[in-house]
Amino acid sequence: MKEKIKLLDVVALTVDLPEYNLWRGQVGTVVEILANGQAYEVEFSDREGRTYESVGLRPEQIMLLHYEPIENA
Repeated sequence: MKEKIKLLDVVALTVDLPEYNLWRGQVGTVVEILANGQAYEVEFSDREGRTYESVGLRPEQIMLLHYEPIENA
């Protein structure tokens, strides 16, 4: 079962987006839910917290990252 992505979730790209100079594996934060969860605005920031890109992405372009053990559904 796929978890629903929420505002402020940390996600990683599952695809390369060379037009934005973003590559698979880069980590960003969901800052807006678009089209009732059909897309997400994801902000990519450097280590100092400065945003270097903000892009609208489809759910299949990102994966939710987990910092705690995941229980089987």
